Amino acid sequence: MTTTDIVTIATRPRLERQPIRRLLARPEMGALVAALAVMIFFSVYTQNFMTLAGAGVWLESASTFGIMAVAVALLMIGGEFDLSAGVLTGFTALVVGVLTTHYGLNIWVAVLVSLALALSVGALNGILVMKTGLPSFIITLGTFFVLAGIDLAVTKLITGQVAIQGMTKVPFYDSIQPLFGSSVQIGGGTFYVSVLWWFLVTAAATWILLRTRAGNWIFAVGGALNSSRQVGVPIIKTKLGLFMTTAGAAWLVGMISLFRTSTVQANTGVGQEFIYIICAVVGGCLMTGGFGSAIGAALGALIYGMVFQGITFAQWDTNWLRTFLGAMLLLAVFLNHWVRLRAGGSKK
Repeated sequence: MTTTDIVTIATRPRLERQPIRRLLARPEMGALVAALAVMIFFSVYTQNFMTLAGAGVWLESASTFGIMAVAVALLMIGGEFDLSAGVLTGFTALVVGVLTTHYGLNIWVAVLVSLALALSVGALNGILVMKTGLPSFIITLGTFFVLAGIDLAVTKLITGQVAIQGMTKVPFYDSIQPLFGSSVQIGGGTFYVSVLWWFLVTAAATWILLRTRAGNWIFAVGGALNSSRQVGVPIIKTKLGLFMTTAGAAWLVGMISLFRTSTVQANTGVGQEFIYIICAVVGGCLMTGGFGSAIGAALGALIYGMVFQGITFAQWDTNWLRTFLGAMLLLAVFLNHWVRLRAGGSKK
């Protein structure tokens, strides 16, 4: 039995050959329908939502969540969670800010140091999870609190405050800012480069999942861990790579945030890890691993971005957003479960 056999038999739905059943069983189908519904609703309810100016706003909002949601989706398909993903985005931005504004390090070098630290945190998470056998939920929760404390205490110790400002005065800032924070004007709308990064990350993740051996490994370790071990799937290597991928995505989002606003707060990203997970689940990822889609996670982030800005356009109380997120998570879990049962021909 090969790795591909394991993926097909143990982690993907046993589909009948009808095209409709196959279509319904795609992880991203529920998110696609929901995204269209949200788009139509706010297009009808508000005047500015579907204008170029409005689209620029909600695409920008969805892009950074989308980058992280895609990476988190890969990790969830592999059967793990990372609760430190949100705070890590702020950590990476703070590293660059402190090293450049207070220690005079070249900004390009500081960005690379930040990336190295992010990947080290991801690797540490993966090693602790694999070597201890403890749930990734617990390990990364500990990492979350460690990083949150460092972000606040160390930043205040060095700078005397809990925010980094003055990035625009750093030498060579203008040479790197366009890579992460530039924007273009199209028909009155502002479209940021983060949207392009989002599309590239989604495309790369989709290609890896569906067209590479590594993608088979990800599905296998998330849905049939014991069988994967028996046929020689590199479990440690795969899961370590997934944690480092999530950390790398957090670094990218941290750079986008830093160079788009030229400032960063010590609490940046705290609490957003749950939004990433919700976007991934809405996009079709199972909490148990072995099933999901990068495109679905991107659509989940798009839904979040559209709802977040749609509520603002509609002039509703933005406090209702959390209620919507909770309802969206529950609905997605029930819908994904129901679709999988029907598509697989189960009578349960």
